[in-house]
Amino acid sequence: MSSTNRDFLTLLDFSPEELHGILDRARQLKALRKEALRHESLPGRVIGLLFEKSSTRTRVAFEAGMVQLGGHAIFLSSRDLQIGRGEPIEDTARVLSRMVDAVVVRTYSHEGLERFARHSSVPVINALSDTHHPCQLLADVVTYIEHRGSIEGRTVAWIGDGNNVCNSFIHAARCFGFFLRIASPPGHAPHPQVLAEGGERVSVTTAPRDASDGADLIVTDVWASMGQEEEQQARAETFSNYRVDQRLLDTCSPDALVMHCLPAHRGEEISAEVLDGLQSVVWDEVENRLHTQKALLEFLLRGEDSDA
Repeated sequence: MSSTNRDFLTLLDFSPEELHGILDRARQLKALRKEALRHESLPGRVIGLLFEKSSTRTRVAFEAGMVQLGGHAIFLSSRDLQIGRGEPIEDTARVLSRMVDAVVVRTYSHEGLERFARHSSVPVINALSDTHHPCQLLADVVTYIEHRGSIEGRTVAWIGDGNNVCNSFIHAARCFGFFLRIASPPGHAPHPQVLAEGGERVSVTTAPRDASDGADLIVTDVWASMGQEEEQQARAETFSNYRVDQRLLDTCSPDALVMHCLPAHRGEEISAEVLDGLQSVVWDEVENRLHTQKALLEFLLRGEDSDA
């Protein structure tokens, strides 16, 4: 088996063809699991999960995924490592990459993640940073494809903060060929540099209905991300008109889907009626984190042999 020695820090690290290949493979792996067929394509492989931020979906998907592929995952919080006591990021990267086959990092600073990757001799996966969440987008896009077919040429509405998931949606619009309309309060739109990376496929408004009008998919996220808890009250006031409720959903295409990366605050960024409604695919979205992350691991650790 061979490793590609490539990193997955943003969607732009891979070509559109490679991303489509990972999604195709994810659907194959999902079908194998549904048929209860064992598929241990990474026997003896070990990944390290370095998480500074807590997680439910990302951690379980990587840990369960490696077991299902015949490998093993070691979970490491910053409290478990010398990095929590001042060891440089560069040294931790050098140490871990001598002992595991890939490192999955969930952190605050994207710049710190890039430093880690520069000094790692094995693939590094961004499991979330303050500026990007590419693993989430793999699951989101494959979920849309499962329910509605190709996402190319479709219109996606993002309602809320121009956060890390929104940034990855901008990259996804470029990679997968859909149009993204972002509705954010003044001062909360994505960074202009990230917007520029989406090109003409991305537009920004302050009016949720302008974004949702006729959209094929509507997506939102919590108003206060991890690390912004002290801003919760102020953000609740700022974002109060940016709730995805039934009235806003009714402005979308009749067969529009609803997504949320979870955890969700029902009654805040999304109503319970919509989150639990017939157009919501959040539970398929959750499950697909498992299959897409397995496909990603195969791609990085097996390269051209990943469909074996």
